[in-house]
Amino acid sequence: MAEKQKYRIFNVVLAHKTYLTPSLMRCVFSGESVRQMKMDAPDQRIKLLLPPADGVFPELPDSDEWYRQWLALPKAQRPVMRTYTLRDVDVANAEMAVEFVVHGTEGPASAWAIQAQPGEALRIVAPCAGDYEGDSGGYEWLPPAEMAHALLIGDETALPAIKGILEQLAQQSSIVQVQAFIEVPLEADCVDMSAFAFAEVHWLPRKPQGASYGERLLHSVRAHVRLPEIRAEAEATELHEVAEGELLWESASQTHGQFFGWVAAESSVVKNLRRYLSGERQVPRDIITFMAYWSRERQRDL
Repeated sequence: MAEKQKYRIFNVVLAHKTYLTPSLMRCVFSGESVRQMKMDAPDQRIKLLLPPADGVFPELPDSDEWYRQWLALPKAQRPVMRTYTLRDVDVANAEMAVEFVVHGTEGPASAWAIQAQPGEALRIVAPCAGDYEGDSGGYEWLPPAEMAHALLIGDETALPAIKGILEQLAQQSSIVQVQAFIEVPLEADCVDMSAFAFAEVHWLPRKPQGASYGERLLHSVRAHVRLPEIRAEAEATELHEVAEGELLWESASQTHGQFFGWVAAESSVVKNLRRYLSGERQVPRDIITFMAYWSRERQRDL
């Protein structure tokens, strides 16, 4: 019997796009296959396969072999792959949404989103419902059931996931107190969060202050973060530094407790936040997830 698929390639077209803020664009895609798409968490990761250099999408198998065959393609024929957050799936209307950080045309994903017109095709690798009923993975929002306090830290690339997390928490019967620190390029990128009265949101626009990436984020966390009383044991506080150029991805493993932390931003920023939270403040590393969503060194979106 063939193994059931967790992920598959979905063929979609751009239905419409809207600027939510100067730096964030929501793109809605449609396609009959979207009726088989699912998302298991608000920070669900998906792969976008952007048109290759020659503009012609190659045939890739609708199976777990897609990645191996993608790697085997000549570079000019290989779709550019980027990781994004699945923002929404509307199975009834066969539509799904992705929110792009737009920063000009120097990045392939931003360039595609800015220039794309309704009807343009895209390939998306995402979890499929179909005959697979289990958890497909590809996300890190895994708080314990008894969570009462959450810490969310991110830059603009993490904003779609943070919004999704807050939306999910708003639907819960039990109230979770949230502290959120969000760094964005402009004041106009600070979206309305008034619907989430349980969340204390610190908006940190960079450009009005002339700040560098992560500067305001780290400063605000140091000044305002509230952390649980629990402290890591002495032998667990020593951090093994992630090598320069390597991307930090460290998932929380604690399944019980009242606190959960979720951190996603540029790679060097996440490393600095980890040094502060897990090193200086001795917060146990098994209750905070640290994720490099992208890297300035590698100049690629993640």
